[in-house]
Amino acid sequence: MSKPVVLIAEELSPATVDALGPDFEIRHANGADRAELLSAIADVDAILVRSATKVDAEAIAAAGKLKVVARAGVGLDNVDVPAATKAGVMVVNAPTSNIVSAAELACGLIIATARNIPQANASLKAGEWKRSKFTGVELTEKTLGVVGLGRIGVLVAQRMSAFGMKIVAYDPYVQPARAAQMGVKLLSLDDLLAEADFITVHLPKTPETVGLIGDEALHKVKPSVRIINAARGGIVDEVALASALKEGRVAGAGLDVFASEPCTDSPLFEFDSVVVTPHLGASTGEAQEKAGIAVARSVRLALAGELVPDAVNVQGGVIAEDVRPGLPLAEKLGRIFTALAGEVALRLDVVVAGEITQHDVKVLELSALKGVFEDVVEGSVSYVNAAPIAQERGIEIRLTTSSESNEHRNVITVSGTLAGGQEVSVSGTLAGPKHQQKLVGVSGFDMDLPLTEHMAFLRYVDRPGVVGTLGRLLGDAQVNIAGMQVARADRGGEALIALTVDSEIPPAVLSEIAAEIGATFARSVNLTD
Repeated sequence: MSKPVVLIAEELSPATVDALGPDFEIRHANGADRAELLSAIADVDAILVRSATKVDAEAIAAAGKLKVVARAGVGLDNVDVPAATKAGVMVVNAPTSNIVSAAELACGLIIATARNIPQANASLKAGEWKRSKFTGVELTEKTLGVVGLGRIGVLVAQRMSAFGMKIVAYDPYVQPARAAQMGVKLLSLDDLLAEADFITVHLPKTPETVGLIGDEALHKVKPSVRIINAARGGIVDEVALASALKEGRVAGAGLDVFASEPCTDSPLFEFDSVVVTPHLGASTGEAQEKAGIAVARSVRLALAGELVPDAVNVQGGVIAEDVRPGLPLAEKLGRIFTALAGEVALRLDVVVAGEITQHDVKVLELSALKGVFEDVVEGSVSYVNAAPIAQERGIEIRLTTSSESNEHRNVITVSGTLAGGQEVSVSGTLAGPKHQQKLVGVSGFDMDLPLTEHMAFLRYVDRPGVVGTLGRLLGDAQVNIAGMQVARADRGGEALIALTVDSEIPPAVLSEIAAEIGATFARSVNLTD
């Protein structure tokens, strides 16, 4: 019997081939050469890439035997995950391979901006001896504000506390008790901005986090503050940062990432107090070796039909065919839950009811958790790391099953208790032979609404004219309503509008709608990848 074929399309650490072992036929190709890639991928079982090889729908379609795409790194911008999923191709990456390297680079940028190290180096090499020009500040007894207390943020906090820094953090998805165990004080973002001497960003890039450290935020900081971003470009508004530096409202910055890359020209480069690097977070030999070994192991597991820890689109191992269609539904319900809750839950319950419970449905709990954390943690969330992420945040998880489901063949519910005692829940089902995903319940209100990429929810006191006002304001904003449902407990009591729209509702428009109808609750949900 011939060996499975693994194509290595870019230069990887030699440890990658060693980790694959002798059970595979190893081939090499230049993935950046499109014609060569499409020819080489035709009969392979797995392909290993970094960032230069574009594994898009065309490449996947050309690969008749492909079972696994492995990205030796964190980002998946060069892999068409939906196309791979549709074709039944597993996509794996190495989500933890670079966390130490990224954290160390952030720490390096903190030190470099405090002591003007790159500027002094350049000056001395240019033949100048100007000690007084590069006077810096000590880190001891300064306050470091960590925006995003995920895996990398925690590593940075641990390392910089050894310098005698006081660590504060902003992360609405981390329990205060968990932060206190690490010696970190949780603050609101406004309080962190006002207190911190150094601010380091460690957040995923989402519509909510883009521009988070922008003009408004940079008017709330100390003029002596230094801003560090080694996470994702765009979270720190570069135009606003340049203005703040020019006006003396910020003392310095250290940036490894930019809104548009490669970035070789920026107004920020004009400031002597700004230290920049060309996205070097994962650029260490150790990180590249870890990434190569990690994806090689995943490929071995995937081609053996076993559980794959770092699969991003489907869990490896045996999943009952009746359970598999529920995976994306459970994940979307988790994302909707997080959007509606707006904070971390103290406890999460995943309830599965109906015929599906005759199978092992543990994977649905993992899928729901993956959705819960998808838009709030740094780095990718997989079926295996979702539960540890919940554990790290002190969240109690419970899976409950019941063979009884009165109104639907199967129902999945994600519910949780928030810090203030409020209960939030979302329920969904799959309808018809095409498994249409439907929302059937939101926090006690019955629904029957297909899930779409863009949704919104508004809670208000039932009265005439609300739907008309909603339609008018969305029409003025050129946002088309695809579907809508109004549910209420009693006439004249609390009511909930759930609607699907063709494009995302701008935050300002949603706020205007909420004000016009007197909504006590207004949330938009974006379910795009």
